[in-house]
This record gives sequence, structure tokens and C-alpha cells, in this order.
Amino acid sequence: MTSAEAGSLRRLAPPARRFLAHRKGVLVRLGLWSLAEAGQAFLVGHAVARSVDEGFLAGDPRRGLLWLGVALVAVLSGARVVRGVFAQLAGVTEPLRDGLVRRAVDRSMARAAPGGPGGTDRAAVSRLTNQVEIARDSFAGLVLTLRSFVFTAAGALLGLLSLHPALLVVVLPPLAAGLALFLVTLRPMAAAQRRALAADEALGEHAASARAALRDLAACGTGPGVERRGADLVADAAAAARTLAGWAAVRTAALGVAGHLPVLALLVAVGWLRGRGVSVGALLGAFTYLVQSLLPALHTLMTALGAAGSRLLVVLDRILGPEPEPEPEPEPELGPGSALGPGVESGSALGPGVESGPSTASAPGAAAFAVHTAAAPAVELRAVTLSYGVRAEPVLDALDLRVAPGEHLAVVGPSGIGKSTLTRLVAGTLAPSRGEVRVAGRAVTGRPAPELAALRVLVPQDAYVFSGTVGDNLAYLRTDASRAELGAAIDVFGLAPLVERLGGPDATVRPAELSPGERQLVALVRAYLSPAPLLLLDEATCHLDPASEARAEEALAGRSGTLVVVAHRLSSAVRADRILVLDGVRAQCGTHAELLGRSPLYRDLTGHWNS
Repeated sequence: MTSAEAGSLRRLAPPARRFLAHRKGVLVRLGLWSLAEAGQAFLVGHAVARSVDEGFLAGDPRRGLLWLGVALVAVLSGARVVRGVFAQLAGVTEPLRDGLVRRAVDRSMARAAPGGPGGTDRAAVSRLTNQVEIARDSFAGLVLTLRSFVFTAAGALLGLLSLHPALLVVVLPPLAAGLALFLVTLRPMAAAQRRALAADEALGEHAASARAALRDLAACGTGPGVERRGADLVADAAAAARTLAGWAAVRTAALGVAGHLPVLALLVAVGWLRGRGVSVGALLGAFTYLVQSLLPALHTLMTALGAAGSRLLVVLDRILGPEPEPEPEPEPELGPGSALGPGVESGSALGPGVESGPSTASAPGAAAFAVHTAAAPAVELRAVTLSYGVRAEPVLDALDLRVAPGEHLAVVGPSGIGKSTLTRLVAGTLAPSRGEVRVAGRAVTGRPAPELAALRVLVPQDAYVFSGTVGDNLAYLRTDASRAELGAAIDVFGLAPLVERLGGPDATVRPAELSPGERQLVALVRAYLSPAPLLLLDEATCHLDPASEARAEEALAGRSGTLVVVAHRLSSAVRADRILVLDGVRAQCGTHAELLGRSPLYRDLTGHWNS
């Protein structure tokens, strides 16, 4: 048994004892019905043996028929026994189901409540539906089959012993061999079941996250990346199911050994048994015990214990086990931040994003860009590597970068080189393959969306405007903005003519009636008003004319905070404090003048850019 399984058993033992202690009456009645089942198993084989030896072979058909009548009564009484067993079984399984449902609901509500330890519990749906039913059905199957096997086997083995001890010598070895092979499969089957349930929960959580962020996924173009992540999770779940099926096949082989070899051994040993005084009736009775009682009970036991037992242990540990401890958060709390809105990347960690265009180049080597400051860097990448596949060339390779608070950084490079990938890494919507990404001294990978929203705003190339008023669109990331602040932002970006044309801040916006450039201006004003200290513009001004782009970038650079821009024009790069060049060979960073002297790619780009 693995340490994880042993720990699960230790955690589950106390609640299991308390649960069973409150149901002693049900368990006693269940035991009495099981004793009746053992008596039934004993009578059937014994009556068959007596009917042959004392009746038909002894020339007394009447006595033989009488013993067969006893066997028939024993068989028919099985229906009454089964009915009584199931009536008592419900008194154990249904309270278990109710208790598990209450536990799952309490855990989910505790996590969802303000100040809860883990935020929204997206695995709660799986616990309340799939996992609770697995536990209920598995527990019922285990109680039914374990009880049946113990009492039926006791009756059948006692019957074999009463007929002749030599029968046990023939029957027990293949039974023990099959059981031993079956027991070997229990540990790997439990591990495979644990992986299968974990894969099911991960897939459910991913689906819930993606459904909640559909609008932002469409706005930021990260849908294909989320789709790939979902496909990976589906593949993981399928692989776990295949592993589980493989061990089920081994369990089936064990069942064949235990279920068929005893009968074959008995047939082969007939001569040997007859030589030791075993009668014909005893042989027929032994076959009856095997075929009618012992082997069916063994088959049911191995099927239930192999599948239901491992499932029950894993599921109960997930529902009743301790709540995972939240990760420690040593950094100081962030200031208030509003939820992400349309046109701004959502902060949900939904899997890899998508780089526009093929990613054929990489930036190997660590290019260190040190900005010495007493405060934590606004952006810091530590040996960050990202690949979109195990065998794919890295888009970014061991990249180190530090951006000081209040700095204006431009990112340039050919299409597909990794510029958008870099912004999504910094935004926390894309996790690096290796390395660490920090914003304001805090790791962003895996951080919840509200915390990411307070750290940064990412404006993608395809700006999203939703159906609502002009004011709602502009103030989405800062709902407490006053009319005066909205008016000032509108003036700074030269958006007044558009607002007047639409009918004022309270007028309804129809997104289809806006040009791509107008939608970008709306998204830029929204980011400008946001309280987040870091703005990330991923070619967010590509549809603006040069004068409007310069006006927007100057306004954003003058805003309190840090600005990182994926540059679309040379003029955009020249306005920055520093420029990061991703060239597929080595990343370089410096001012415009410095890069003209040492970066051939940057010199080539300046010759082709529109100013």
C-alpha cells in the first residue's frame, strides 16, 4: 500500500467507525439475512450430493427426489433472502449519500463565502454529481458483495468439507492463485482511479473557467490556446481511462484463473478423488458448490473490489479529506482592483495563449537588462522559456528582463517572433515552460483574476466594445470614475468628436457601427482610467493614424504607472525609454540610438517601418 493510500485510510477510518456505530441495528439485521444466505448455499450442494448417493444410486428415487426438493426450496428461498438484504442495505447506503452531499455542499459554500480559503470551488459540481454517486454505488456494491462472498464462501467451503476433505485439497489452490493475482492489481488500480478522477476534475475546472471568460477570450484572441489546453486535458483523461482499462484486463485474467481453474482441477482429479473414497454424489455436490455458489460469489467480489473498492477510497478521500491549505502570500495586499472588462485580457489562467503568425524563431541565451531601483521592478522575467509543445522550438528562451516602475518599454521584432507571447506571459494569462514572471514583485502565474486585474491591464490588437452606454464602456475598469474624470480622459485622447457623434456619454454604443480605430480608442481610454499600475499594449494602436497613436501613447506614458508597448511604428519605439528587440538569435535591449549601433535587425526594421 502506498503512503497516500495509507494516509487516506487513516483519515477515513474515524468517520467510517462513527458512521457504522450509529447503524448497529441495520448491520445486525443485515448479518442475520447473510447467515440465511450461508445456510442456503450449504443446503443446495449438500442436498444434491445426498439425492445421488442416498437416492438415485441407492435405488431409492423417492428419497432422491425428496433431497432435490430440499435443494429447490433452498434455491427459491434465495429470492426472500435477497429482498431482505437489499431492504437493510438501503438503511446504510442512503444515509452515506446524504452525508456526502452535505459535506460537499458545506465545503463549496465555505470556499465561496467572503474570506473563504480557496475562492470558487469549480470541482464542486463533480463532487455533487459524479463523485457522490460513485461513492454511493461503490459502497453499496462493496457491502453487498463482501457480505455475500464471506457468508456464501463459508457455506460452500463448509459443505465441501462435510462431503470430503480431499475436495478442498483440489479446489483451494487455484482459488488462492486467482485471488493472489487479483490482489496484486489492487494498488495500481487505485492509483489509476486516483489519476482518472483528478483528470476529470481538471477538465471540469477548465471548462468552468473557459465558460466564465468567453467574452474576454473572444476579445483577446486567446480562444485557440484555451481550446488546445482543453484538448490536452481531454487527452489526459483518456490516457488515465486507458491505464485503468489495462489494469481491469489484468483483473479479468485473475478472475479467469479463480473462476475456471477450480472446475477444471476438479474434473482432472476425479480419478484421484474416487480412489480416496469420494462418492459420485459428493463430486456432483462439489460441482454444485463451485458453479452455483462459490465461483459466482468470487466473480462478484473481484469485480466489485477491483473497481468499486479503489473508486470508493479515492472519492471518499476527496470529499471527506482535509481542505487543501492555501498558498502563503507574504507580499503586501494590493490596492482595490475592479474586475476585467471587455477589451482587456481576462486574468483567468486558462492555458497557453496564441501568438499571431507562426513562431519559427527563438531568442536563446540570457540577455540581462538590469534596472537598479530600490522598489520592486514593475516587470521582471527570470530565465523565462516558453515552447508551445514538447518538441517545438522555444518562442522565448531563458529570457531575463527587468522594467522599472514608471518606465516606458517598447517591444519590437518580426511577426511571430514572440511579442504577443511576451505580453501574455507578463499579464499572467500564459504560463512559462520554465522560469518565473513577476509584476510588482509578485509572481503572476496561477494568480486569481481579481488580483491580476489589480496588477495590470492588457489591451489586445482587436479591441472589444460591448453593447451599452459610452460611459459604461469607458469606465468599465473604474466604475467609480466621475463625469469630470471621464470628460478629461475623453479630451486627452481626442475622443470628444466620437462621443458627440454617438450622442454623449449616456448614449448607447452599437459596436458594429464603430471603426476598428474607434474601438481601439475606446479600449485605450478604458485602460487609461484603470487603477492598475501596469499597462500592456499589444499593438493596441495599429488601427490609429500616426498622430492619434502618438497622442494616445503620450497620454498613457504620462499616466502614473508603467507602460509596455508592442510597437507598430518606428515613432512608437522612439518615444519609449527603452526598446526590447526580439530577433530570434538573442534579445537586446537599449535606447533607440544604442540599438541602431549594435542590432542589425533593429536597423533593418527602422528602414521598413512607417514613421
